[in-house]
Amino acid sequence: MHRLKYFFEKHAFGVCTYLGEQFGIASSRIRLYFIYTSFITMGSPVIIYLILAFWINLKKYMRLNRSLTNL
Repeated sequence: MHRLKYFFEKHAFGVCTYLGEQFGIASSRIRLYFIYTSFITMGSPVIIYLILAFWINLKKYMRLNRSLTNL
């Protein structure tokens, strides 16, 4: 079960895990809220999820670039 969770987190950008770490909330609870709000609002949180995924990846690449330039 843990391997399956790791696989999905790796391939789903890790947005829920990142938000969970930042706010001190379990990532499984954030995933449930995301699913519930997606059903209620007919999928509009998917756009927010993709924007957050882009932002997190951009931040990751900026840190990587900064660490490579400092070498």
